[in-house]
Amino acid sequence: QVQLAESGGGLVQAGGSLRLSCAASGRTASMYTMAWFRRGPGKEREFVTGISRSGGSTYYADSVKGRFTISRDNDKNTVYLQMNSLKPEDTAVYLCAAKWDYDYTSQTGYGVWGQGTQVTVSS
Repeated sequence: QVQLAESGGGLVQAGGSLRLSCAASGRTASMYTMAWFRRGPGKEREFVTGISRSGGSTYYADSVKGRFTISRDNDKNTVYLQMNSLKPEDTAVYLCAAKWDYDYTSQTGYGVWGQGTQVTVSS
């Protein structure tokens, strides 16, 4: 099955931007619906955004709508998360996930996970 590896996290000031990448290996990424989740300090894991297999459709949690953009390049087997206007409450470990079913709006069914990348937003 596919393996996922996130990169691009770091420390940024509030109002700044970061771009996360999720590289897929082992199987073609276009076979999977992909998503980003996050787990903040002392919080449960939270669904952030999902993208369809083709990349033509996306879905966002209300907390990030208008600030974050998910995209994918299936030729490069990579999914991206562009994060703008970052807030301290966006501080979390961001995890990339993949699943077989087509529902990119649902946070359930994700069975393949990356290790995560830390994003810290200072005030």
